[in-house]
Amino acid sequence: MKNVLLLFGLLLAISPNSMAQFNKDPILNLQSEDLKLLNWGYYLGINQYDFQFEFKNDIGQDILVDKSIGFNVGLIGEMRINEYLDVRFEPGLLYTGRNLGFPGFTSEADAIREVKSTYIRFPLLLKVSAKRFGNWKPYVTGGLYTSINLGSKEDSLDDNSSGEFRMKQNVYGYELGFGIDIYTEYFKFSPSIRGVFALTNELVPDNDPNSPWTGNINAMRTRGIFINFTFE
Repeated sequence: MKNVLLLFGLLLAISPNSMAQFNKDPILNLQSEDLKLLNWGYYLGINQYDFQFEFKNDIGQDILVDKSIGFNVGLIGEMRINEYLDVRFEPGLLYTGRNLGFPGFTSEADAIREVKSTYIRFPLLLKVSAKRFGNWKPYVTGGLYTSINLGSKEDSLDDNSSGEFRMKQNVYGYELGFGIDIYTEYFKFSPSIRGVFALTNELVPDNDPNSPWTGNINAMRTRGIFINFTFE
């Protein structure tokens, strides 16, 4: 998580024209950009996903999650409400990977489960912006999302006893974030950082209720962090 935040700061610092937008008296770019009723764009980004586990019994042995960096890509449709409020629909595709380490096994083949997920996401967000300062404008955003996990294996008849870790296909949750709109000469560039929190219990338990992998798990929910770079 710390590495992702550091990368966000570095990319913001070296982004094209980023520092020039903070001059005392800059030439104002795209002065009518925020007056449109509808606005369109796209975003690229990276993510790091984790899991939050709830256990039935506290046995003092946690499931370890080895996180990796994934990527995001998507489109943006924005409707202006007023000078400070916009509603945004940001459908996108997200790929991420996690390795789970289960305690109590002597064999790596039993202890490690690789979880690769490809999500199609449909977030509906409210963007709350501050007053524009020269060529930049900070904002916060938040809202709800639904997503489809194409790698869920929910309908598979095999479970962890056969090496298959299953998750639910449909996931619901919310996300919160903040960012900065930077008005360049030709387009609006917006780096942002988001926190993503699933409300759905995503675990499909093993067929055996006393499974050493899922028997003690009451719920498993995604937690993640995004860094998105938006072009409008």
